[in-house]
Amino acid sequence: MQPRPDDWSSPDTDALLDAILDLEDRVEAAAFLRDLCTLGEIRDLAQRWAVARMLDDGLHYSDISRRTGASTATITRIAAWLNHGEGGYRAALAKARSRGTRDPEAPTHSGGAGS
Repeated sequence: MQPRPDDWSSPDTDALLDAILDLEDRVEAAAFLRDLCTLGEIRDLAQRWAVARMLDDGLHYSDISRRTGASTATITRIAAWLNHGEGGYRAALAKARSRGTRDPEAPTHSGGAGS
């Protein structure tokens, strides 16, 4: 079977996921990310996560763009994955909510995003 162009799963991605899951704490995770990614890549990932949290909190795209510097195209793409993706954003958001590690400046309501 030929892999689809959007099929990102491979033995290498499986090994990466295993390495992430094997990390003990935030210090190890930070060290791993810093070794694995450029500073720009880490900032991009952090920005996407901030956008996902703000979308989940119901902020308007223009507010999110102003706060994060993300383009509305990026915000729209993240919203699509948040609402119709693999469920990864939703699972991580639920875990963050249960740990109480959500953005302290975000609104307290939860729901969909406006466009």
